[in-house]
Amino acid sequence: MAGTTYEMIGKIKAVFDPMTFASGFTKREFVLTMEDDYPQDIKFVCVKEKCGLLDHVAVGERVKVDFRIRGNEYKERYYVDLQAFKIDKLDTDGASVSYDEAEPPPPDDPTPF
Repeated sequence: MAGTTYEMIGKIKAVFDPMTFASGFTKREFVLTMEDDYPQDIKFVCVKEKCGLLDHVAVGERVKVDFRIRGNEYKERYYVDLQAFKIDKLDTDGASVSYDEAEPPPPDDPTPF
């Protein structure tokens, strides 16, 4: 059974440099200011080949992010990530411009940290 996916709309607040670990695993984080009555800054992560999604967006752009909630345990500490697998730029009229139509990663894809 595939995991549940979610989406959030907002403006890109920050895009950070990619991080590559000794194992070869790569991730890249970004912050989205969500559209809401009480906007919040939400941190997302792109992993492996999905890091390239962030090459197409800039700070201040309005986007829709499709993501999956990922959790893991490492050394008796528990972590939760919002793992983005699709980012669509939104035009001023709300139409989207997609950069990745790929399926989300399988829910049992381990995060090695």
